[in-house]
Amino acid sequence: MTIRTKLTLQFAGIFSVILILFSIFIYIFVAWYHEKDFRENLQDRANIVAHVYLDANRVSQETYRRILRQYNQTLPYEIVKVYDNAGKLVFQEGEGDLPISPDLIQALKQGREIPALIRDRQLVGVSYLDENTNKRYYVMASSRDVNSQQQLRELRLILTVGCLAAIAIVLVAGRLFAQQALLPITKVVQEVEKISASDLHLRLSAADGSDELSHLAHTFNNMLDRLEQAFEMQKTFISNASHELRTPLTAMIGELEVALMKSRPDHEYERVLRATLAEARLLTRLSNGLLQIAQTSFDSSKIKLERVRFDEIIYQASEETKKRHRQALIQVNFENLPEDENKLICLANEPLLLIAVINVFENACKFSPADGIIAATIKFTGLELQLVVQDQGVGIKDEDLKHVFVPFFRAENVRDISGHGIGLPLAEKIIKLHQGSIQVSSVLNIGTEVVITLPATF
Repeated sequence: MTIRTKLTLQFAGIFSVILILFSIFIYIFVAWYHEKDFRENLQDRANIVAHVYLDANRVSQETYRRILRQYNQTLPYEIVKVYDNAGKLVFQEGEGDLPISPDLIQALKQGREIPALIRDRQLVGVSYLDENTNKRYYVMASSRDVNSQQQLRELRLILTVGCLAAIAIVLVAGRLFAQQALLPITKVVQEVEKISASDLHLRLSAADGSDELSHLAHTFNNMLDRLEQAFEMQKTFISNASHELRTPLTAMIGELEVALMKSRPDHEYERVLRATLAEARLLTRLSNGLLQIAQTSFDSSKIKLERVRFDEIIYQASEETKKRHRQALIQVNFENLPEDENKLICLANEPLLLIAVINVFENACKFSPADGIIAATIKFTGLELQLVVQDQGVGIKDEDLKHVFVPFFRAENVRDISGHGIGLPLAEKIIKLHQGSIQVSSVLNIGTEVVITLPATF
């Protein structure tokens, strides 16, 4: 069932229930009002009989009928009976049979309420004291409410036809309303169907409003932005990975093919083997880097985190980097150092966090001149711990900054510097596993700044 049909049926259903309940209320109220009015008229009828027949010294029936006509109180199928205190019928007006049992008269004597309906006839009783004879009489008046019944039948017909007609109109109007309300959604669906893997630059046009549909379109556009960025990163990754993997393989194949072209001295074969071994080790480092990136893509709940000193991790990373890069000049400083050393504790996986910081330091070393100083500043901001690493390297172009976390991406101005483009992407994944963030800013030919932020635990 389509949403349009569901909206139509729901709208019509709610309206129908309200209309039917309102019609039932109107019918019950009108029926109750007619019954009440008829019983009041019947009560007046009994009072007229009591006053005219009993107070007027028992006037003749002709006089009684003339008075009734004068007061215009005749009711359809009316029967009026007057009983004395002994239960004897002393007067009757109207044709037809109206059985009045002694129990009814006895109930009237005791002041109890008598049944309101006997044989489809309304019945009222009046107890009246004749002041002339000091005798009590009991007047029973009965009639059929023919007019009210006819009016109620007509009212039922009007309400039934009116409800059916109103429901039909509501169904048609609800269909048109649902169709009009769903037009923006239909437009969004049509625009989404045009978007494919090769058209991720397209966006939904309904994202400029302030309603729920505009919010949905805006959210969808944001998702398309992320998808487009992911596709671009995938293309960049494939291109760069292919280049990085192909380079050592091409060098190995070239060396081996040249060596096999003719017989050579032993030292030439040894040189070729050493060159091939170096390229193989390069491939091993690439494979290890890819494996580490894959491992850090696992669910963070599976990574064991412990309380570690943030500053100790930085010092360990600095020492390890100096072992790998003998010329490295890394200066570790403190800013806003807390008095309580426990505030330098963070929740982390020590080996992984050490790898991330070493990668940042190694990047700074590779892209800085031999005598360039690398400043590493540890900051405490109250709720967070920060490491700010500043180098004096070649810098990164603005258009390349958005790709620095793409595996195997290397900026054009550092292609001639040894590296594979794995360090920062791996560092970013590790920092995100620790619920932290890493930011890179750079000025060309001046240097690059990397800021690592982790939540403090104390």
